[in-house]
Amino acid sequence: MSNPFTPDVVEAVKRHMNDDHAADALLICRALGGRPEATSATTTGVDAEGIDFRVTVADGEVPVRVPWGETLTERAQVRMAVVRLYKESCDLLGVRPLGEARH
Repeated sequence: MSNPFTPDVVEAVKRHMNDDHAADALLICRALGGRPEATSATTTGVDAEGIDFRVTVADGEVPVRVPWGETLTERAQVRMAVVRLYKESCDLLGVRPLGEARH
């Protein structure tokens, strides 16, 4: 499937995640990306099937892809999918989710 999100949308999502939600991205990578040892995460891409990150681990940087669990077709779905991944990650790691008001 081709990416339903234009390059401008992908850049906007990456910028928002990296500027406003870097800690949330790290939590997602630790819990759902198989990198519990990660010390930082940068969002590098998004498409219909998942979100991509570059994470820092002890021996350098590695790519991490976390699937949405469903195919996204509209930009508005991205926010809901990221929030779902974040809440799922909090549950897995035993972390209390921060308030929704931050968005």
